[in-house]
Amino acid sequence: MEQFNRSELRKKIMTILYQINVYQNNKMSYDVDSIMKEVVEIENEFVKEIVYGVITYQKEIDELANQYLDGWTIDRLGNTDSAILRMGIYELLYTETPDVVCINEAIELAKMYSDDSVRKMINGVLDKIYHNK
Repeated sequence: MEQFNRSELRKKIMTILYQINVYQNNKMSYDVDSIMKEVVEIENEFVKEIVYGVITYQKEIDELANQYLDGWTIDRLGNTDSAILRMGIYELLYTETPDVVCINEAIELAKMYSDDSVRKMINGVLDKIYHNK
């Protein structure tokens, strides 16, 4: 059975959150577990915790993001960017993952999938949340 490290799992979580965002934006119904199964063949507690955590706290996460996104709102970001940011904020606030790891992992994903200005925005938001924790 294939084992993924946490960085690889975060990539998969980003994909899952991306898909959920697309469904939400298009007012389509979806099944979270089916989306997770599609992306991660095996059940994974880490993936489940983060995905369900982001969904559960999405309102709080988005409000916090909007508070720190200068002149922007999270729903103006692309699906990938908002997925990375939501995951980063969730991990920072609601998990035992060391803060520095939460931020670095989000930035690494943003380096791969977001453009420079968005990467800086994500970095800035996570940094402010970290300092105001």
